[in-house]
Amino acid sequence: MTTVGIGAVSGVTAEEVLAAVDAVLPPGTDDVRLATLDARATESGIVAAAARRGWPLTGHPAERLARVQVPSPSARVATAVGTPSVAEAAALLAGGSLLVGKTVHGRVTVAVADD
Repeated sequence: MTTVGIGAVSGVTAEEVLAAVDAVLPPGTDDVRLATLDARATESGIVAAAARRGWPLTGHPAERLARVQVPSPSARVATAVGTPSVAEAAALLAGGSLLVGKTVHGRVTVAVADD
């Protein structure tokens, strides 16, 4: 399974989320799930993006994401949401390895891991 970690600002649209995911998802990937901060897992644009593709969506508490070692932590993100990484940590939380590191695409940050 491929996990796409999603970090986003409030008010992000499904189109923005899907454009960011499509920009980094390896070709031919078909078993995908989205993962993000629990506070963002109810964001309508993220929920709609997952629903459009039929992908499961999981939200994780900041405390759990903060325990995941990531290559690109951010002090700014840690101050804002309580974890130094959302996209990479959410992608890696299920285990596996990072295929695509933190990539900013407009108002969405994505990372991809394969487990």
